[in-house]
This record gives sequence, C-alpha cells and structure tokens, in this order.
Amino acid sequence: MWSKAKAIKFSRGETSSSHRNRQRVASLVEDEAEPVEEAGDCGESCGEGLGTAATGGEVGETEVPPGMLFDLDLLDCPVCCHALTNPIFQCDNGHIACSCCCIILRNKCHSCTLPIGVYRNRMMERVVEAVMVPCPNAKHGCTEKFSYGKELVHVKQCSFALCYCPAPGCNYAGLCNDLYRHYYANNCRPRECYRSGSNVAAWMRISDKIFVLQEYKGPLVVIQCFEEEQGVYVTVNCIAPCAPGVSEFSFQISYSSYFGEKTMSFGLREMNRIQKVSFETPEKDFMFVPHYFMAGRPDLKLKICIHKRGE
Repeated sequence: MWSKAKAIKFSRGETSSSHRNRQRVASLVEDEAEPVEEAGDCGESCGEGLGTAATGGEVGETEVPPGMLFDLDLLDCPVCCHALTNPIFQCDNGHIACSCCCIILRNKCHSCTLPIGVYRNRMMERVVEAVMVPCPNAKHGCTEKFSYGKELVHVKQCSFALCYCPAPGCNYAGLCNDLYRHYYANNCRPRECYRSGSNVAAWMRISDKIFVLQEYKGPLVVIQCFEEEQGVYVTVNCIAPCAPGVSEFSFQISYSSYFGEKTMSFGLREMNRIQKVSFETPEKDFMFVPHYFMAGRPDLKLKICIHKRGE
C-alpha cells in the first residue's frame, strides 16, 4: 500500500512488438494510490508488447502500472530552488542547473566546478514539460492545469484565490464574492456604503488605521493610513484577486484640512487589488499628508469617488 501523499502519475501508451512508444502524461493524484495489476508476464516472449493482450488475433489495450513521482522538488533547480525551465544544462558529471544559474555561476558547476552551460539535458527538459500540475487553488474550484512551474504565473491572476476579511480579529477567508457576503451579513466592522461614480465622505481617525467602504453586498474598498514621523501615508485598495474582470475600479481621493485652507488629491486609473490587508508602510501608490497640514488633529477629512472601470 502506497503512503498517503501527493503524486504525479505517468501513463505509458500502447506498444508494439518492434517498438515501445511511451506517451508521457502526468496528472495529480491526491488520494491514496490504487494498486494496479500487472499486465503481462515476464516469462512471455518478447513478441508480446508491454500493456497489450492478444484476443482472437487482435491486439487490445490494458492498463499499465504507473510510475510515481512523490517529490516535486526534484524538478527544481538545485542552485536557486526555483522550478526548472528550458533550457536545462548539465556538466560532464551530470549535475544540472537552470540557464539563469549557469550565468550567475559563470558556467562553473556548483557541485564539482566543471564547466556547465554548454550541454543541455534534453531528457530532463522533456520530463519537466511532461509533468502537469493543477492550480494551487484547485480545491477552491479552479480547473486549470499547467506544466510544472508555469502555474505560479497563473496563481497571481487566478479568480479562485482566497481573500481575507479586513476586520481585526476575524480569520475568515474565502472566494471574493463569499467574503463580500460574509462582511455584509456579519457587519464585521462599521462601514460606509458607496456607489460607483458618487462622492463619499470618510472621516477617518488615524488611530483606527483602516476604513472600509462596501458596495451593497459587493466589493470591499479599504482606505488605510500609516502614520510616520513626517506625516501620514494614505492608500486605497480593493480586496479582490488580480483576475481579469474581477472588481476593477478607478478612484480619486482628496484630503482637506479642518477649515479647508489646505487640500490635496490623489487617484489611480486602476485601483490596486489585494487579497489581504497589510500594515506595512507602503512604498508606492499613496497620498502623503504632512503633519503641518493636520495641525495636530487626530483624524483625516477625506472624500473619495470610486468608478467601475469601463463605465
């Protein structure tokens, strides 16, 4: 009995008496591997190909015992530990490395210092291309599959990526639409409603650090402030995966001092989308309000207008 683990299963195709044509197809197996009966007997003549059985003079297909690859780390570059991609190079001793690492290593093998970066390991390249893995969000409903390593690009734009509730102390995580319903139903935090194209006043206490706007049972927009020595950084983000067509907004936010004598504004044609709020001071896409604008007041007088892109 195989131990319970994720495995990559390789199936081999039909063979003939003169040539074995192997087809590499990989699929993820999350359940315990099922035992497969041996198709063929070692004592039979070589004229009967592996995986075939003669019945009435005709050749039929039978299932072949699969091979199992339990450790996908074997398909990572041993130098940078990232997924191997073509071209893959090897030294005379058989040690492999990706093309980027060969350049960094100045074409000297990391294991034996022999030259590397000239001869390609064609077999390893074929193995990497043959292994198909599902999206890491498969358990949440995504059905996409990719060659090993290429799923990492998809994950950044997968519409099935989990999003996290912005309310302090709430550990809820789910698909973005489920999160929006959760936040609305549970009233996780005092919030203001907004409508696309309408101005919304947002009086925000700096000590609160976060102010949540929600369209009716819809997308959550989070205004955050980060107080530093010289002033306050203000950011606006939508909690949603970065998938095409999902919660795409633009915005314009403005600040005015208590008596209105000092004002500033900031906006983006494409609002940033995040899956989880961060409380680290931002490095880009922010509005900076200096302390001398606020005259010691503990709150920010903000006004924001949010637009759905394409409207």
